[in-house]
Amino acid sequence: MPEEIIGIRNVYKAFDTKEVHMGVNLSIEKGENITVLGGSGSGKSVLLKEITGLLKPDSGDVIVEGENIVPLNEAQLVNVRKKMGMLFQGSALFDSLTVEENIAYPLRENANFPENEIREIVARNLELVGLPDIEDKMPSDLSGGMKKRVGLARAMAMNPKILLYDEPTTGLDPPNITRINQLIRDMQKQFGITGVIITHDVQSAFEISDKIAFLYHGKIVFTGTVEEAKKTDVEILSNFINAKMEGGDE
Repeated sequence: MPEEIIGIRNVYKAFDTKEVHMGVNLSIEKGENITVLGGSGSGKSVLLKEITGLLKPDSGDVIVEGENIVPLNEAQLVNVRKKMGMLFQGSALFDSLTVEENIAYPLRENANFPENEIREIVARNLELVGLPDIEDKMPSDLSGGMKKRVGLARAMAMNPKILLYDEPTTGLDPPNITRINQLIRDMQKQFGITGVIITHDVQSAFEISDKIAFLYHGKIVFTGTVEEAKKTDVEILSNFINAKMEGGDE
């Protein structure tokens, strides 16, 4: 029987009078890639922040490896976050740090690795994302696609069990989209990492996902395989997919 690694249970979240989550339920299995689709403002990024504990729901539970993280304080959440890596939408590299210093940052902040081991991890992760020997470059020297890959190398630094991807292909040209999608699959296959992906790119979602979840009006209204999503009779999801595949907006 598949093992759940993340469970979202009846989660409600509002900002002032704007209700974002109105009873979100989602079970994410260990080792799978799941993409959460939804229109702009549907609360996809809020969901990622709830999984990391950066935002607490107003009610409901967020279970990570069997532990409800909602009641945890910041100090307790540090250990939860060590299980996770995050690839941010804009890569979120520190402009004033070299590539090596960017990737090493979580290692120096959260662990007591000796410097020679940190350098080995940095080199290994750069090799992993196809960018060997760029440790001394600055983010300003990198293309958008390279920044994303360095961001992924940093997300992998702490050897996470879970990788969270926030719009991983936004702003990239087709060759780099293909490259990032392949890397997302590689992380899953090589290391058994669970991937939770937020994207507007339906084609990418189909390529990298084992499952699709659709967030609409504050609830998950569909969860299923890619094939099930393509054939769904959930009209709002079908319309969303068709509009996106035809290049329209939601």
